[in-house]
Amino acid sequence: MDWLFFAEVTLAGLGTGGLYALTGLAFVIIYKSTGVVNLAIGEMLMLGAYLCYGLASGLGLPIWLAIIGAILSSGLAGGVIERLAIRPMLGESPISVFMVTVGLSAVLIGLVELVWTADPRRMPPFMPDEPVFIGEAFVPSKVYYGFFVTLVLIALVLVVFRFWRGGVALRATASDQAAAYSMGINVPRVFSLSWMVAAMIAAVSGMIVGAIGGISPAMGVFGLSVLVVVIVGGLDSVLGALVAGIMIGLLEAWASGFLGGEYKIVATFLVLIVVLMIRPYGLFGTREIERL
Repeated sequence: MDWLFFAEVTLAGLGTGGLYALTGLAFVIIYKSTGVVNLAIGEMLMLGAYLCYGLASGLGLPIWLAIIGAILSSGLAGGVIERLAIRPMLGESPISVFMVTVGLSAVLIGLVELVWTADPRRMPPFMPDEPVFIGEAFVPSKVYYGFFVTLVLIALVLVVFRFWRGGVALRATASDQAAAYSMGINVPRVFSLSWMVAAMIAAVSGMIVGAIGGISPAMGVFGLSVLVVVIVGGLDSVLGALVAGIMIGLLEAWASGFLGGEYKIVATFLVLIVVLMIRPYGLFGTREIERL
């Protein structure tokens, strides 16, 4: 075996897995708090990338200000989506709410194409371009720095949700909505907060994905892999999203590197099928989850 090639493939897989884990975290936050399976998570990721592009290239803002603006704008968009499209569906069947998120993904793609057209675009650079070597193994600089940004953000989110009052409210609502109501927690407000936080996290993922491979309305397909990650890890498990994200990222990299790119999706969905056959609720999920 060419161990240098194996190391390079593995490092690339870790970079991709970190992005899967981060976006999966956004997915789990919404599911744990509201019980909504958000199929539009990939399009929310795409929207964040395009907002950053628009602020930097269209309005000429410095890239750091465009990034902050895109994150805040994505959070606002997440709150609006929850208030207008999700909250009116409370009490409806899970499949009805699921289909709303399917429609939402199409709406977001249409909005992006109306504003920026369907042509692929390049994100303004915001990460160093110098080659990175770990030992003798080469790692693309954007993958390398993106991975560390992802790690820092995941750690920050976990700390905030552990100690911030809003994070405590989110965790309480996720555990038992009735008990949260009885403790005086404004549960509808928590629902909005969960969508806003998830949209902001997805926006960061979108900007990193866009910096690595460019942006286009089709980049929302990234959410399909994220959906596999959270199903494998468990829809309601933060730990599951993190572990499964890294696992799926490595699996895709190894399959693509040693078998060919056409085996990448095959290997991923084979793992999904095996996990669902053995543990239908995911590796770390709770047994009470109802599959759609």
